[in-house]
Amino acid sequence: MAHPVTTLAFDADDTLWHNERHFRMSEERFAELLKDYAEQDHLAERLLASEKKNVGHYGFGVKGFVLSMIETAIEVTDERVPASVIKELIACGQELLTYPIELMPGAGDVVAQMAGQYKLIVVTKGDLLDQERKLAQSGLGELFDGVEIVSDKTPDIYRRLFVKWSNGSEGAMMIGNSMKSDVIPAIEAGAWGVYVPSEITWALEHADAPKESAKFREIPSLVELPALLESLS
Repeated sequence: MAHPVTTLAFDADDTLWHNERHFRMSEERFAELLKDYAEQDHLAERLLASEKKNVGHYGFGVKGFVLSMIETAIEVTDERVPASVIKELIACGQELLTYPIELMPGAGDVVAQMAGQYKLIVVTKGDLLDQERKLAQSGLGELFDGVEIVSDKTPDIYRRLFVKWSNGSEGAMMIGNSMKSDVIPAIEAGAWGVYVPSEITWALEHADAPKESAKFREIPSLVELPALLESLS
């Protein structure tokens, strides 16, 4: 009997390589820069609220994050934030666009192993140039058959991509650390959804696991992916 999965779609940030830890460091820097100008209570919540509001305007990634930090700084200081602080926040964003890529445990070996057996694609959100940079620096780029950098991850987008790169959703599997973006909409599109928890996940990516779905799986790390695929054969 043919294997039910022919195409593996991987999320990028915090699935193939570390990413969110760098944003958390920038958030700590943000709080430090504003300590003399605004109350620290609820500062993180105010920033998250700005990010949530601005996703629809700026999309996902570093640019939207930096603009949200600047907007929040202006709001919480009643427009008294110095230009020097704004300059530092912009510098934080520039650093986020240059940090070295550190692969998640086992990511390189697993992707290389799967490349000979399945069609592989990357499906990721974020800034186009930044995601292209990270994929190039990861050393994994040549192992993938396709790369899709999308504005959002919805069932309709997954259906379209799985028709393009696979024999439809039925033969596709999406693997990622976001229940909200990687797992649930992929399953709703008819594909398999595999949740791989990361040490830090952005608050806006949390959602309840679709445990009732026969196509939902969870593994502790990418190292377990080959065994999972073997169990489905």
